[in-house]
Amino acid sequence: MNAPGTRRPEPVRAPEKTQVWEEDMQIAERRIPNLVSALPGPKAKEIIERDRKVVSPSYTRDYPLVAKSGRGAMVEDVDGNTFLDFAAGIAVVATGHCHPQVVAAVQRQASELLHMSGTDFYYPGLVELAEKLASIAPGKGPKRVYFGNSGTEAIEAAMKLARYHTRRDKFIAFYGCFHGRTFGSLSLTASKAVQRKHFGPLLGGVFHAPYPDTYRGAYGIRPDRAAADALAYIENELFKRIVDPEDVAAVFIEAIQGEGGYIAAPAEFLQGLERLCRRHGILLVADEVQSGMGRTGKWWAAEHSEIEPDIVCTAKGIASGLPLSAAIAKADLMDWKPGAHASTFGGNPVAIAASLATIRLLEGGIMANAARMGELILLQTAGWRERHKTVGDIRGRGLMIGIEFVRDQKTKERAPELRNRIIQAAFERGLLVLGAGENTLRLCPPLVIDEEQAEFAVHTLDACISEAERSL
Repeated sequence: MNAPGTRRPEPVRAPEKTQVWEEDMQIAERRIPNLVSALPGPKAKEIIERDRKVVSPSYTRDYPLVAKSGRGAMVEDVDGNTFLDFAAGIAVVATGHCHPQVVAAVQRQASELLHMSGTDFYYPGLVELAEKLASIAPGKGPKRVYFGNSGTEAIEAAMKLARYHTRRDKFIAFYGCFHGRTFGSLSLTASKAVQRKHFGPLLGGVFHAPYPDTYRGAYGIRPDRAAADALAYIENELFKRIVDPEDVAAVFIEAIQGEGGYIAAPAEFLQGLERLCRRHGILLVADEVQSGMGRTGKWWAAEHSEIEPDIVCTAKGIASGLPLSAAIAKADLMDWKPGAHASTFGGNPVAIAASLATIRLLEGGIMANAARMGELILLQTAGWRERHKTVGDIRGRGLMIGIEFVRDQKTKERAPELRNRIIQAAFERGLLVLGAGENTLRLCPPLVIDEEQAEFAVHTLDACISEAERSL
C-alpha cells in the first residue's frame, strides 16, 4: 500500500513513434561520434551569425556547437554531425538526452496540467516529489522542501531561510566557489572576477575562506595540511579578527567545487567544518547543485564524507533538463511564515513529472552506472601524470572528474591556454567537454554512458593532450 498522502506512480507510456522520433532514435543507436562536415558546418555558421545579432554577449561559448537533437549521450548538430556529449548541458541531463521515460512523463503531464503555482494551490506531484527528496536527503529526521527553478534560486532561498531562522545576518563561503549569479548567490561566489565585475555593491556580511585543495594546498602550500589549514583560517582568522561566530547564519560549501575546478574537499575537512558549525550554532548548507542527484555515484557528494548538512541545495540533474531546483532543510529549520518566500514557477507540474521519472531511473541503476563508469575512467587515466608532462592532477568521484593542466608538474604553474586547446581539439574529434576553474577540464557526461563511450572519451583526450604537448 502507498503511504498516506502519496499516490501510486502511473505506468510510463513510451512516446508515440513518429518519423522524427525514429530518426532521433538512430542517434541513440550511435555510440561514438560521426562527423560529416567541417566544424562549424554551413547551417551552424548561419545560426551563429544570427545569434551574434540578438542574443546577450554575456554567454560563454567554448566552441561552435549548434545542437539540433540528442538521445542518450549523443548530440546531433544542425549539419548532421553527431557528437559524444561529456558535458551534459553542464551536468544537467543526468539520465541522458531525452530519455524515453522522462519524455513520456513530460508528455503525459503536459496534456493534463501545465501550471497551477504551488505557492497558492496544491497538486499531487508537488507533494510526492517533496516526500521523495526528503527521504533521500542526507541525515535522519523530517525535512521540508522549497522549490525553485534554478540553482541560484535554491541558494537564495537557503540564504534567506538561514537569516530568518537564526536571526543572524553573516555568511561564510570559500574561494573558488560558485553558488550562482543573482545578487545574493553572487555575493557568495568567488570563482572568477568577471562574474562580479561592475555589479557592486554586492550583499554585505559575506566572508570567504580558503578551500582545502589537496593538490595545491589551502594557501598554495602544504597540500597535506589543506584540511587543517582551511579550518584553522576560519577559527583563528575569521572568527578572531573579522566576524564573531555568533553573527554567522550559515556556511555554504560545495563538497566538490564545480566551477572552481572539480576539487573535492577531504572528508576530515567537511567533518571538521560540521563540528565547527554545530559548536557555534551556525547552519551548514551543502551546495549540491552540480554534484547532487547521483552524479558522484551517491545521491549527494556530501554522503561520501558522512556529514549531515542543515540545508541541501539541488538543481541541474534533478529533472533531466527541465528547470527545477530545491532547497531541502531540516523540518524544524524551515519555520518561516506564509508569504515569507515563494516562486510563481517553482515546482512546475511538468518539471516535477520529469524529476519523478528521473529519480526512478537513477534508483533503477543509472546512479550505480555513474559510480562504475567513473571508476573505469579514473583507472584508465591513472597513468597520465607519467605519460603526459602537462597533466598535474586527475581527481573526482563518479562522473564528476577533473583533469588539471600545468606547465610544469613540479611548480604546478597553471596552463589555461593548453587546456583550452585540448577542449577545442576534442570538439574537432566529436567529443564535447568543458573547462572548470582556471586550468581544469571537467568530465561530466550523462550518467548513462557505457564502457565503449567512456573508453572513446579517454582515448580521444589522450590523443588531444599528446597533440597539444607536441606544440609546446
